[in-house]
Amino acid sequence: MALNILVAVKRVPAPGAKIVLTEDAQRIDTKHLGFTVSPHEECAVEEAVQLTGQHGGESTVLTLGPEVAEEQLRTAISMGINHGVLVATDDEEWDAIATAAALTDAITTLEAERGAFDLILFGNESADAGNYQVGVRVAHALDRPVVSGIKDIEVTGDGVTMKRAVDDGFEVMQLPLPAVAAVKEGINLPRYPAMRGRLIAKKAQIRHITPEQRQGGLSRVRLRHPQQDQTETQILGTGAEAAPAVARIFEEVGLL
Repeated sequence: MALNILVAVKRVPAPGAKIVLTEDAQRIDTKHLGFTVSPHEECAVEEAVQLTGQHGGESTVLTLGPEVAEEQLRTAISMGINHGVLVATDDEEWDAIATAAALTDAITTLEAERGAFDLILFGNESADAGNYQVGVRVAHALDRPVVSGIKDIEVTGDGVTMKRAVDDGFEVMQLPLPAVAAVKEGINLPRYPAMRGRLIAKKAQIRHITPEQRQGGLSRVRLRHPQQDQTETQILGTGAEAAPAVARIFEEVGLL
């Protein structure tokens, strides 16, 4: 059975980047930030490439964001995704409700042209907001079954078997197609794009869809940094002169 798979991704700050807020605490200052695909979604991209490789078919990557988010679409294409679609917005952050509505509209448009997607894959949650909502909201709007926290996907016939890790093993769920899944990091090991993939991605045409911005459900008051743990390093000395200080510290922590 040839598959038609859609993967939704999000442009997020690169892991480990130092986050700086604007003076009004309403936005992240992005002047010196690098961006990437959210890690769960990178695994969703890899899963789509593997599934279409096993069963045949095509895959599409979709994101909502500003023009610069084309970079993340091209990353997915360089990994083996066939098509890229940007739901183009300004540089403002959309909440989960508005994002899900815009993605639903875009998916409906694409399916009217190309036929229904057998699988729509999301990351379990984005690396920045971590709201766990968009995939579930889109599935509900499309009236399709959805399972989150997925660590294994197997397509058989006209259905799909998904596994979610629990303390003593896996929950196993069987769904009819079409279906939606929110996958977790660790479902696979994403590939590093080869040079050929990068060249294909560079030349790929990215389709743009202009969404209707709908009212969201959240209002932002301000952003704030969580309290950071601070560590202090003290040089006790060098050579034999440091021995008394080391012995004193061992006594303080109960090792002597």
